[in-house]
Amino acid sequence: MNLSTAFNNAVSGLAASSRGTSVVSDNIANALTPGYARRSLELTTNRISGTGVRTVGVVRNHDPVLTANRRATDSDLAYRTAVSKFFTNVEDFIGTADDPRSLANALAEFDNSLITAASLPDSSERLDQVARTGRDLATSINRASEGVRHLRSEADRSIGRQVDSLNQTLKEIEKLNTKIPSIKHSGGDVGALLDQRQVLIDQVNAVVPVNVMARPNEQVSLYSDGGLILLEGSAAEFSFSKSGNIQAHMTLDNGLLSGLEMNGKPVRTSGDSAQIKGGALMAQFQIRDELAVEVQANLDSVARDLIERFETPGLDPTAKPTDPGLFTDDGTRFDSTAPAGLASRIGLNKIVDPDNGGDSRLLRDGLGATAPGNSGDATQLQAFGAILSESRPVAGAPFGTGEMRAADLTEALMSKAGSDAHTASQSLTFANSAQQEMVRIETAQGVNTDQELQNLIKIEQAYAANARVISVVDELMETLLRL
Repeated sequence: MNLSTAFNNAVSGLAASSRGTSVVSDNIANALTPGYARRSLELTTNRISGTGVRTVGVVRNHDPVLTANRRATDSDLAYRTAVSKFFTNVEDFIGTADDPRSLANALAEFDNSLITAASLPDSSERLDQVARTGRDLATSINRASEGVRHLRSEADRSIGRQVDSLNQTLKEIEKLNTKIPSIKHSGGDVGALLDQRQVLIDQVNAVVPVNVMARPNEQVSLYSDGGLILLEGSAAEFSFSKSGNIQAHMTLDNGLLSGLEMNGKPVRTSGDSAQIKGGALMAQFQIRDELAVEVQANLDSVARDLIERFETPGLDPTAKPTDPGLFTDDGTRFDSTAPAGLASRIGLNKIVDPDNGGDSRLLRDGLGATAPGNSGDATQLQAFGAILSESRPVAGAPFGTGEMRAADLTEALMSKAGSDAHTASQSLTFANSAQQEMVRIETAQGVNTDQELQNLIKIEQAYAANARVISVVDELMETLLRL
């Protein structure tokens, strides 16, 4: 090896060391940056001179299979989080066994007040207490129904926000798809743009689970698990109309709620044939159109049972067949043709509510009494108490086909709410553990700062060795020139 060859080898080695230091520095600096993939320097022999090394480029190390598996857990976690939050809120509205504001406890308070009043029917204070606990019971049902309505409305608004974000993110990915090839062909480094695109794809995946297909020139296409073409050259455009405050009778089937469309065509959002399986968007549609509707129907069943019990023929001899009972549907008798949302309309008959101009004495004398009855007669109060304890079929059989007492119905409602919340919480815990494990595995395959520091030490050693070669060549050249 002559001095010129040694000098050229050392100079190319210094250039490679300098570039390697930059790559390692970037890796360490971005070790915790979302979407960042570890870079490595690709070197080869200089084919022109046949000596030294030449930098081919910087390689972005990325495992698409590992990323796809991690994205699957991301979308499942987003779905489970939304569903678990919904059921937790429902359980809070309905209450638990130790919650004094629960529906079951409100019914128990009303039942106890009837027993207490029947033991001393001439006490106006005890009769007033019956009216107030009855009103509290109806208010508890109203409050739970309003909570479910609010959850449906919030799900509808969340869908609108997610659709807007989805459209914007897909457009940004489309722009990067166009920008990356042009920069690469001009010799630029597209690593940062690839990182940015991966972050954007992760954002889409949390809303709608995606499959990524590599295309020539570092471009990608995106497909949903349900077969929708989200991005193939140009980005798809989703549309959705927010409905504001949703009422119980409003559904997708009756046209009072908006469905999801992509490029002007309807998108299936529920069932096994859903085109947006999993992810936060499907969860919100499921909450709005299925889960909340079922909870509302269960609350309506409790309200209907309560109203119909006190409309039982012969229960109150003073009442006319067309008169409402102790509990009403917004002041009227139960009407099976009325729209959904009975739980939001149930109320105590105002004629017995002393706080609303009524007379609690009618609880003892009968709702249709026109004159004061025997103040010591507890027959009517006992009849009202007995009807609560009577086992009877429940319309729609929401909790089974057996006959149930009023207390059985509220307890079944509370039990189902607790069971659903527990099951959803367990699923969320599993999804969270799976997602964290996949992130750990992906991180382990990414930037290892200890390894990068070791690489930096090796680069420094190579730099020092090449610098020493140049120094020796310089000394030899000076020696030759002095001869």
